[in-house]
Amino acid sequence: MTTLLVIAKEPRPGRVKTRLTPPFTPEEAAALAEASLADTLEAVARTPARRRVLVLDGAPGPWLPPGFEVVAQCAGGLDERLAAAFAGCDGPALLVGMDTPQVTPELLTVDWAGCDAYFGPAEDGGFWALGLAEPDPARLRGVPMSTPHTGAVQRERLADLRVRQLPNLRDVDTADDADLVAQAAPGGHFATTLARLIPAAGR
Repeated sequence: MTTLLVIAKEPRPGRVKTRLTPPFTPEEAAALAEASLADTLEAVARTPARRRVLVLDGAPGPWLPPGFEVVAQCAGGLDERLAAAFAGCDGPALLVGMDTPQVTPELLTVDWAGCDAYFGPAEDGGFWALGLAEPDPARLRGVPMSTPHTGAVQRERLADLRVRQLPNLRDVDTADDADLVAQAAPGGHFATTLARLIPAAGR
């Protein structure tokens, strides 16, 4: 079975979702980040898996459901931290971030028969999911992160593999992203939190 990895930051004001301020305050942006992470972790918890691992920058909080191993992110750039997350796996692994609360167990349930990798592109040019049947940290090291070309460069690193593409999803980076993602997953923690905060943000 697959090891499911979630790479995340502790949702503390001023450290997460800074592009949401304004219109939201740092505390409100952190609340949205926590809700997004909670939705993501709940989806992972409902997905069949060999292991569920939260690769965390910071300390776990009450938003962490049971059944997860927690490991600290290593030092270095995001490419190094993603590479290290895969290095801790000894079989097929699928990694996601905390910015796609609309993710579902159906999207995360992958079949490795005849497949070496999974790739989930994001609307902003990055990627929201990466799966490797044989986790190789070298496939991530040196990939420029947080650019409009990140996804294309990472996808090229998989060119010699049999890759299945997952649906294109939108990351929550801006207030407009938040609105669209909440519409895509109206029953989750993220949508509920956003609806509560929108009047205070004057939007």
